[in-house]
Parts: sequence; C-alpha cells; structure tokens
Amino acid sequence: MGTGKVTILLIEDDSFLLQMYATKLEVEGFEVVSALDGKKGLQLLNKNKPDLILLDLLMPEMNGFEVLQKIKEDQEAKDIPVIILTNLGNREDVQRCLKLGATDYLIKAHFVPAEVIKKIRQIIG
Repeated sequence: MGTGKVTILLIEDDSFLLQMYATKLEVEGFEVVSALDGKKGLQLLNKNKPDLILLDLLMPEMNGFEVLQKIKEDQEAKDIPVIILTNLGNREDVQRCLKLGATDYLIKAHFVPAEVIKKIRQIIG
C-alpha cells in the first residue's frame, strides 16, 4: 500500500450503517474497503490485506462467526485485528468471538462511531 494510510475492511450487511461507518472512517483519514456480506468480505480481504477488520455477526450467506474463523485460519490474514461490531450482546456470543480470535467486541447500540474510531486507533496504535 503506497498511500501509507491505514486500511480498514468493513463487513456489514446494513447498507445504511456501512455507508455511515465508511464515511466516518474516511473523514478520519482511513482507507476503507467495504463488503455487504461475508463472502465478499473474504474476497476483499485476500485482495487488500487490510490493517484492521470491522465485522458484523448477523449477515446473509456467511455469518460473522464463520468469517472470523476463516480469517483466523488464513496464514496471511490471521494476525489482522478483528473488531466485532454487532447488536448481539449475549455473553456466549462475546465469548465465542474472543475464543475465535477477535481482538475486541463492540455492541452497536453502546458505541457511537467516534468511540469505535477511538478503539481502532488504540488497537492499531
């Protein structure tokens, strides 16, 4: 990546939220690659090698758990931090994601985009 910008892969099936986060991240100076479903997200992952992945759990085709598992099984991608951004807030889901290797777990209702960006900055240092 010649831009020196941090690239974020955003996988979210709600196009309104996807757009909102993408815009917010771009304004903050991040490069954003986005996908509306898990399959597309994994294709983009292989093409773009992002610095961080924001991943929703409830998606058609392939859910976030499956996507996360695939990312962590991929030798080239497994070290990329993954932040789960979802409305699923029960402990089992949180534990399952952390066990699968997610770096952080944010519940959409509790975090405004600015806070999510703060988290991203903390993680990528």
